[in-house]
Amino acid sequence: MPADSTTFDAIGTRWTISADGPLDASTLARVHDRIAAYDETWSRFRDDSLVARMSREAGTYRLPPEGPALLDLYDRLDERTAGAMSPLVGRSLVRLGYDADLTLRPSGAPVPAPRDALVHDGDLLHVLEPVLLDVGAAGKGQLVDLVGAELRACGVEAFLVDAGGDLLHAGDRPARVGLSQPGDPSRVIGVVELRDAALCGSGVDLRRWGDGWHHVLDARTGWPTLDVVATWAVARSAMVADGLATALFFTDPDRLEVAFDLTYVRVHADGTVRYSLGLPGEVFR
Repeated sequence: MPADSTTFDAIGTRWTISADGPLDASTLARVHDRIAAYDETWSRFRDDSLVARMSREAGTYRLPPEGPALLDLYDRLDERTAGAMSPLVGRSLVRLGYDADLTLRPSGAPVPAPRDALVHDGDLLHVLEPVLLDVGAAGKGQLVDLVGAELRACGVEAFLVDAGGDLLHAGDRPARVGLSQPGDPSRVIGVVELRDAALCGSGVDLRRWGDGWHHVLDARTGWPTLDVVATWAVARSAMVADGLATALFFTDPDRLEVAFDLTYVRVHADGTVRYSLGLPGEVFR
């Protein structure tokens, strides 16, 4: 059992950090400051963020240090999914009701994500027209990695960071994690033994409203996906695992496995389950 743990709410989700050593006040202050700084840049739910400025005005913006890696990952996943993954699905999410006020009332038909509206060159992002970014497909995972880096910088070597189901583990003792059955979180369809790696999942029942709307959108159309209902991805970093968990909704896993070190579980609407033979755990059906 961990020697210390803390639970708090941030960026709209519940966080739990467990560690084999004490989590002192200075360590937790660094963690909270890191989360706040990330939110100030990437949140589409606040008017003063960098993302909000990009939605109002085209121009060239300097990214924070984590920005190039995040956008590079989106470029790779865009290529692997034939354009289905893009950080420019924000407008469609708003039109479908997943807006800053969480009205969950559609205000118009979704639209395809604009192509060629962004050009990033190192830490510079050229916004050619006002666009609304939503980096939720990989951003929360990246923030989990950044929180893990803060823990390590403070001398915490063994820990488990859980941000609403996006997990990062460090240490010799693995964590046993259940994979919740879509539509019934009281049951699991499998378990993963997580050790010095990240596990991230995505499911259409996590944020569902209205007439079958959910937050996993195909950037080519702006509409929610239909075939896949839940995914989990294991990778070395939470950012990559988070992005891959979304990419698994849109493309054959083989296209991702040739480009990334990935193990996965994917559940289809008809109940079919596909998973990696090298999964560090088991699937019960």
